[in-house]
Amino acid sequence: MTLTLSEFPEDLQEVVARTREVVAKLHAELPRWELVVWTAGNVSQRIRCADVIGQDLLVIKPSGVSYDELAPEKMVVCTLDGVKINDGTPAKLQPSSDTAAHAYVYSNMDRVGGVVHTHSTYATAWAARAEPVPCVLTMMADEFGGDIPIGPFALIGDDSIGRGIVDTLKDSRSRAVLMQNHGPFTIGNDAKDAVKAAVMVEEVARTVHISRQLGEVIPIPQEKIDSLFDRYQNVYGQPSKG
Repeated sequence: MTLTLSEFPEDLQEVVARTREVVAKLHAELPRWELVVWTAGNVSQRIRCADVIGQDLLVIKPSGVSYDELAPEKMVVCTLDGVKINDGTPAKLQPSSDTAAHAYVYSNMDRVGGVVHTHSTYATAWAARAEPVPCVLTMMADEFGGDIPIGPFALIGDDSIGRGIVDTLKDSRSRAVLMQNHGPFTIGNDAKDAVKAAVMVEEVARTVHISRQLGEVIPIPQEKIDSLFDRYQNVYGQPSKG
């Protein structure tokens, strides 16, 4: 069944509009941090609206459109079945080829509100070797709670990549997975959180790679990783306003 945006309640239409603005803006962060080239990569954000229309939605980049051409009105709105919402955008603007992967993650990890995929150089180099990035930096312990794991090889086009992401991260503290021979996918509470994880995974992948050229890296003991992760997740930063 095709859903039409204009038939949604007005407040949900407003949420969709705001989310498209957020997702369009966040896509600009990927080339800014040199995480993508040409039209590769994508950002999505979940819209929690199952109580209104019977299912959640996601907003994602259109396939094959360059980053300098992206705008809120070009962001594609889909169901978690990957069906494009009829919202007046041109029919030629089809959702990213990774939409099925993003949708599978949202359908199977309720805590996830944002997903990002890049082909950032150093993280993808680790993925090409099918080698996890070892937790040898306090930044890694803070952000990812341990090693950045490798996910299985999977082809693009269906939910195979999504299955690999979920299987790898469902019991992990990491917000990043390096899909073998492909590249990094990151998750977050929302799209901005997932973009931050994408920036951080490339930074640590680069730093650890350089460190290994100089000699053996020194692992952080697990109890120290646990302490660092707990502090960063629960103490670091400004207190929330009550």
